Amino acid sequence: MTKKLSEFVDSIKSSGYAFVSSDGKTQIAASDVEISSLAFDSRDVKPGSLFFALPGTHTTGNIFIPNAIKAGAGAVVFQDDFDEKTQAEISKAVQENAAPVFIKVPGARFAMAPMAASFYDEPSKKLGVIGVTGTEGKSSTVSFVWQLLRLCGHKSGFISTVQYSLGDEAQANPQHTTTPEAPIIQKYLYEMVQNGCEYAVVESSSHGLSPKLNRTGNLCFDCGIFMNVTLEHLEFHGTFEQYREDKANLFRKLDEHDHKKTILGKSVTVPSFGIVNLEDPSATYFINATKQPVLGFTTEGKAGKAAAEGTQAPLLPPIPDEIPVLLGRNIAAARFGLTFDMSEPNLIDENSKPVRKLIHVKAPVPGAFNAYNLMAAICAVSRLTNTPLEEVAKQAEKLESVKGRMTVIDEGQPFELIVDYAHTPSSFETIFPPIRRRCSGKMIALFGSGGERDLKKRPLQGAIAAKFCDVVILADEDPRQEDPVELLKMIAVGAEKEGKVLGKDLFITPDRPAAIRQAFKMAGKGDIVLLLGKAHENSIIYKDGPHPYDEISEAKKALKEI
Repeated sequence: MTKKLSEFVDSIKSSGYAFVSSDGKTQIAASDVEISSLAFDSRDVKPGSLFFALPGTHTTGNIFIPNAIKAGAGAVVFQDDFDEKTQAEISKAVQENAAPVFIKVPGARFAMAPMAASFYDEPSKKLGVIGVTGTEGKSSTVSFVWQLLRLCGHKSGFISTVQYSLGDEAQANPQHTTTPEAPIIQKYLYEMVQNGCEYAVVESSSHGLSPKLNRTGNLCFDCGIFMNVTLEHLEFHGTFEQYREDKANLFRKLDEHDHKKTILGKSVTVPSFGIVNLEDPSATYFINATKQPVLGFTTEGKAGKAAAEGTQAPLLPPIPDEIPVLLGRNIAAARFGLTFDMSEPNLIDENSKPVRKLIHVKAPVPGAFNAYNLMAAICAVSRLTNTPLEEVAKQAEKLESVKGRMTVIDEGQPFELIVDYAHTPSSFETIFPPIRRRCSGKMIALFGSGGERDLKKRPLQGAIAAKFCDVVILADEDPRQEDPVELLKMIAVGAEKEGKVLGKDLFITPDRPAAIRQAFKMAGKGDIVLLLGKAHENSIIYKDGPHPYDEISEAKKALKEI
């Protein structure tokens, strides 16, 4: 698409923007330049692109402006003054190429959301938009919501860590972030509208919801789903309280518009509501973050950490009387599937007495924890589409698991092999206990931890794995700029405190393919091997950048060598 800059530049009026000349100082009038695309990486700039020069952790995006000019950028949005070297390079590029329009703003990254939304004709006002947030369970819940919408006859798209769809079949997500930058989100939503979608499901990470990055800025959410919030990403948010605060922005966004939308050419009012996991201690915090109605779901601890460990579940946090509660019971999880009973909330019989109608849910997705993801998804689709809960629940039998989420690999090997994305202490506490209970032999876990990320979780990962597993093998995940061995030693500290001995039942093998083969050589009949942390990802990030890697393919290759 092509749009004149004057048609959408006013979307950042409140940002205090100014048109300037190439020296970054002199005020000039805006030209009516035509913009054909948005880019925040100078390598993606094409003739007619608007380039956002974003501030970085180690550098400024202003240094890439000369490259954008050479590539034909029609306009440049930037912040901060140019240093002498950058100014000289910009002046030279302008002399040798067509000069773009320069727009100076207080925050280039923040400005991307309103400008992208306006450039793509506010696509979130033409779709019912569902956001899913949580430390764990986001990708699966997003996938289940999307699949159930389609199974109920509603063309939909989604954006998640693992995959995305613009209205057709799901495809692998090429981005390395859970919630992409605003121009990508808005472009995807625009293409969903063009493809005739009614709904869009957006995996909403804490980074994406943070006003510092503003990736979900100018998105008109109609339904917000809160799964859980545990210790994670403190390297970005600083404190748990700020992490939770940023996640709760999803529910605050429910109050930012009137939910009157134009979907498939028709003017409709989309139901606005939140859904919360009542077993999470922060449930009330999220309920109080919005003025919209909120529904809750719970298994009363029967699918969480306590149930997995066979201990007493903690008391639920206080639940406001007006919150309808969806209850899950009789949960039975097996290697290839899950069944449970779900009761509709607050039904009244002919004698004006409250009753709970039981709905049986059967889904070919493993793991008791998926009861949470399924209840949230079924509830969201039912309320959004005004379809009876029971009818939506029936479609669960047709669901497919997300790649790398409790994925079982069976190539005829004598041991059981599972690939999962679990990489946080809380996710370890969820998946290890039930597997431990059914494992008749050794349990072998292979995992690592992301470099340049939260340090506090590393010894906790080691301790939890050592508590439940017979053998712990530590391997590269994404060491980035950190020393891989030193990183893994931080995890090993926790494992050693739980009694594991380096070289005996605790191993540091940074090379992940070699570590996988090491695990397989140790495994025999009745054993279970868990490959954790990489799952769907297509690379391992080292100091020199991403190296291509696929966990499932590598595992299958290693199995052939046994």
